Amino acid sequence: MNLMHILQIAPDFYHEAAVEQQIRLWEMAKYGGPIMLVLAFMLAFAIYLFIERLVTLKQASKEDNTFMNRIKDYIYDGKMESAVKLCREANTPSARMIEKGINRLGSPLNDVQTAIENVGNLEVAKLEKGFVIMASIAGGAPMVGFLGTVTGMILTFFRMAESSDGSIQLDQLSGGLYQAMVTTVGGLVVGIMAYFAYNYLVSRVASVVRDLEAKTMEFMDILNEPVK
Repeated sequence: MNLMHILQIAPDFYHEAAVEQQIRLWEMAKYGGPIMLVLAFMLAFAIYLFIERLVTLKQASKEDNTFMNRIKDYIYDGKMESAVKLCREANTPSARMIEKGINRLGSPLNDVQTAIENVGNLEVAKLEKGFVIMASIAGGAPMVGFLGTVTGMILTFFRMAESSDGSIQLDQLSGGLYQAMVTTVGGLVVGIMAYFAYNYLVSRVASVVRDLEAKTMEFMDILNEPVK
């Protein structure tokens, strides 16, 4: 067999191997039983939640570098309505915090800062919406997979026990063992994916929180800065 012939048959070989691998994965999922349906639902919901939160966090992270300078100019010029309008047009968590601070102007600075921080806490809570579910999937999926492992082993021992002559064929055991192993793998895969997705979202929220704190400090500096 020459080199050219090997190069010609290699793509076909790898294509057949890939198809066979896909079929095996699908068959594995089928052998997992109802537990795999539960894990599939958990995975689909985790993916949906991750994408939805990612879009929300991206919108919350958008930043106009001229925003605070324009707010400062409006406040010094006494154009409070224009400052509020700018905040509403920005429509970001930091802009809503600044809007609350502008609406509290005239009150003691401590009250203004408290009002801003309260709005900030509410905004962070909105950004963390669904995080509990994501964390529950990350922790619960492996346990659901372990449940499938236990039920698979119970099925195996049940078939062994109901054998009247004390002998049992290997194919009678394979179904339960297959289910036990497949659900374990499925639960771990879903749990690991949800765990990393959750931690990534937490890091993105922490980044937004740092930006909110920076904007709060900058706004309070504007109020404390003497007008020239």
